[in-house]
Amino acid sequence: MPFSSFRRRTHTASRRLLPAALQALVLGTGLLAATQPAAHAAEPRLVIEDNDFLGPGGSDQQSIIPLLFNPAVKVLGFTVATGDGWENQESAHLRRFLEIIGRTDVPVADGAVYPLINSVPLMRLREKQFGTIPWKGAWGALGSMDKVPSEQPPLPAMKDGAPSLKPSAESAALFLIRQVHAHPHQVTIVEAGPMTNLALAIRIDPTFAATAKELIFMGGLLDTSMRALTGNVDFASDFNMIFDPEAAHITLTAPWPSITVVGNVSNDLMMTRDYLKRIQQKRTPMTDYIGTYYDPLPMWDEMATAIAADPTLISTSLEAYMDIDIANGPHYGHVVVWPDATAPKETGIRKVRIVQSIDAQRFLDTFLREAQSDVHPAPAHP
Repeated sequence: MPFSSFRRRTHTASRRLLPAALQALVLGTGLLAATQPAAHAAEPRLVIEDNDFLGPGGSDQQSIIPLLFNPAVKVLGFTVATGDGWENQESAHLRRFLEIIGRTDVPVADGAVYPLINSVPLMRLREKQFGTIPWKGAWGALGSMDKVPSEQPPLPAMKDGAPSLKPSAESAALFLIRQVHAHPHQVTIVEAGPMTNLALAIRIDPTFAATAKELIFMGGLLDTSMRALTGNVDFASDFNMIFDPEAAHITLTAPWPSITVVGNVSNDLMMTRDYLKRIQQKRTPMTDYIGTYYDPLPMWDEMATAIAADPTLISTSLEAYMDIDIANGPHYGHVVVWPDATAPKETGIRKVRIVQSIDAQRFLDTFLREAQSDVHPAPAHP
């Protein structure tokens, strides 16, 4: 019996369906009580963003702006996993940014420090076998992996200042499970980093994905070989998938009600200096922070969260079956897609919606307005 049907059952029947650890998690928070009536259209969209929040500044951290400063959105929390940076550094920079912009009311749940299978030695070996991986995030960035530690190093000094805000006592995977079951079929999960936390949540609770409203993720780049030859090879590298391919495979084959892929389109708009100057025309702690740690990159993650906040930004899209290659070889971590006619549908692959274009001007205008939002101190999250 799927866990989503527990609303129609008694507590006793529901307990028989859950592993002991998940029973304790859910029963301890009263989530097996009768759920509230379905949300009205006027109620805010409930969102959790999972990301590898490299900081200070940059696309990872700026991705929280379209969620926190859109009145139509309620952010239930942020969850963190190693990817662009080590998890402890990402979490600390995110919490510091939340302090600066006055949003310490939003919890941050620390998550996966390492991918499910991939590791520093394995990625180092893969580079020797199949060629250089352009961006390696915490494991060497754009440089060499020769001196990269295999274990997460201690938190270094932070140029943006150490945060006072503490992370949630709950791990990211359990936080995700608890929130989705507290708001069944209402929570949009935005994934803008490696999918390790989502895969862990799916493996702990196989009903997690089906109980969410949808998954929107930044990644899934297609047909980028020519772009790698003629443009920025890093921008053609699908790091979020490559860093933890097994997690991406588990996530994309889970029973989400819908999956939206913000892939190639996320390379289309840059955080340029001219655009930054427009943002800085209004001085706030947030615009000062964005300017201080400016990085001229595509607005990858900002676009994914903006679409989560307002799906009408999507202009064109198409549907296809999608999975991740997890075989050892040169295409490890690369996306595979099929049309209906050739898809191996009995393998568990899912159909996804691939965003092809968005209303770029509206996106830029809206992000500008949100980035200039007045910042007021908020009470600390208990």
